[in-house]
Amino acid sequence: MNLAAATNENLASISNVLIYSSMAVYLLAFFAHMAEWVFGSRSKVGRTAAALTQQKGDAAAATGTVKVQVKGKDGGTKTLERPAVVTRAVAGARDVPDGPGASGGDAQGDLYGRIAVSLTVLAFLVEAGGVLTRALSVQRAPWGNMYEFNITFSTVAVGVYLGFMLAKKNIGWLGLPLVTTVLLDLGLAVTVLYTASDQLVPALHSYWLYIHVSTAIFCGAVFYVGAVGTLLYLFRDAYESKLASGGQPGKFATSVMERLPAAASLDKFSYRVNAAVFPLWTFTIIAGAIWAGDAWGRYWGWDPKETWSFITWVAYACYLHARATAGWKGRKAAYLALIAFGCWLFNYYGVNIFVTGKHSYAGV
Repeated sequence: MNLAAATNENLASISNVLIYSSMAVYLLAFFAHMAEWVFGSRSKVGRTAAALTQQKGDAAAATGTVKVQVKGKDGGTKTLERPAVVTRAVAGARDVPDGPGASGGDAQGDLYGRIAVSLTVLAFLVEAGGVLTRALSVQRAPWGNMYEFNITFSTVAVGVYLGFMLAKKNIGWLGLPLVTTVLLDLGLAVTVLYTASDQLVPALHSYWLYIHVSTAIFCGAVFYVGAVGTLLYLFRDAYESKLASGGQPGKFATSVMERLPAAASLDKFSYRVNAAVFPLWTFTIIAGAIWAGDAWGRYWGWDPKETWSFITWVAYACYLHARATAGWKGRKAAYLALIAFGCWLFNYYGVNIFVTGKHSYAGV
């Protein structure tokens, strides 16, 4: 074994250690997120939610703030001034303020939340180091097979989440589902999809590898964030509908749902991220077609991967069109968004694992 081969093998081993280490840190972040939800004061969630939802009237609309009285542990009361946050998905929708967040506005829960985000940042850096060393071990872009695609995808997904947090966007509700799915994704990668470092087939030796695959990974990460928001929107919308009809949800549902943003806020967030990344997904398909022309002498051949990429594009286009159509806003459009993300997932996993085509050369 020459020196270069030995160095590459050592880098591959370091990459594996870093990926496993990031999983351990993500697991700690998962427990911290769980603690944020569990130990954040549920009673305070109830008091805050009750105080916020009863605030309606011209005074709040005029001043932009509402004053609420909250009873403290010592039996006294204090007046809090907080912004009157009201959002609508469509004209005539319910006027419901956003919830106080996963910590429930509780100091202890907020502390666990900050620890969880800090651990997520650390895990992200460790995993990014694993992806980088994997790239150095093969001296190419680290997405030549499903294992490399998985570890890169989860890194980018966490990076998108942290980017929103850095931009001061209120998406703390995404932390727990994100870390959970990242752990599942990495677990699948290191157990089922692991492939030893190897060189690419000639068809992949092109600068289009960096353009086409990198944009596909980024689009998938953003679509994932939008899908989580859509799923939570459906739960929160059902909760709000039950309250509006005079129903009484259980204590657990109340504790969880009242901490989330309003259904209209979740719906708006999901729509905006999906709409923002859709043009880039369009570019991804076009870039893939150009690469196919260079590699195989034809731009489009209805290969399974090409077909499902187009199906995913059509599904998201239908969703965006539905959002612009009055009769399809809300839950109907949300179902279309989840179907579209399901198409992306099948294109990601199903086509590569179960379907044979020109995109099967990378192996699992």
